[in-house]
Amino acid sequence: MSKYGVMVMGPAGAGKSTFCASLITHLQLNRRSAFYVNLDPAAEHFEHAPDLDIKDLISLEDVMDEVKLGPNGGLIYCFEFLMENLDFLSDALDSLTEEYLIIFDMPGQIELYTHIPILPTLVKFLTNPGALDIRLCAAYLLESTFVVDRAKYFAGTLSAMSAMIMLEVPHINVLSKMDLVKDQLRKKDFKRFITPDMTLLDDDPADAAQKKAGINVDDQGAGPTDSGALMSGASFKRLNTAVASLIESFSMVSYLKLDCTDEDSVAAILSYIDDCIQYHEAQEPKELAEDEFEEE
Repeated sequence: MSKYGVMVMGPAGAGKSTFCASLITHLQLNRRSAFYVNLDPAAEHFEHAPDLDIKDLISLEDVMDEVKLGPNGGLIYCFEFLMENLDFLSDALDSLTEEYLIIFDMPGQIELYTHIPILPTLVKFLTNPGALDIRLCAAYLLESTFVVDRAKYFAGTLSAMSAMIMLEVPHINVLSKMDLVKDQLRKKDFKRFITPDMTLLDDDPADAAQKKAGINVDDQGAGPTDSGALMSGASFKRLNTAVASLIESFSMVSYLKLDCTDEDSVAAILSYIDDCIQYHEAQEPKELAEDEFEEE
């Protein structure tokens, strides 16, 4: 019997735990069962207590104290330890029925989603038909305020695309914290960021501000500590153009919008998750009404 799950991922500060809490609350209000798995060994505060917590197996604080590793190295160590003790997951998840949505709250360290093969191995274990057999969907969250900074937006989109390629499971990308940008962008302007393309670099606010101020940044003689010149010079612009071109050529990433303060928004994201994992095969994803922004 198949189980159903969603792996909530994204960089630090993207609102993963907040979304997990909102999703659990919405499921409870609609009489659906949720099983909350915290896989962030550094997480401390939860709106809903995890049903399974990696800190009961290993914590980042203990690793940093005993093994003398930094935060990133310690997190990798924690996940390597988890991979050596996968019965910690299977013992807790094996008895769950198809009535549950298993929510995996993941850490924000980007290394896990880019070039370290730990998460792909974990995903294969969770989805193995001969074992747990979880129909798994990945939900990658990116903070919507990144759209104000084109470099951050494309860097975040590149990490989302990397996760899609590495994990090889049904995947949705979500621009979170939409409530924070309602007063910054008009709806018609924000629509351009739903599907990334290179034209977004043509009207980069950072470039416009430099031109307006008459600033011509020369990064050729900039030293490694001169972050201002390096992050606004010609080399940095060429890098952003290359990243945007790569993303556009793959044409894999598009975004849904999420406002955790709006239950309809949470319900819409859940409908896309259900569609990915085929929770109800006849159910179609809900389209959220386009009323988030004021037309000015």
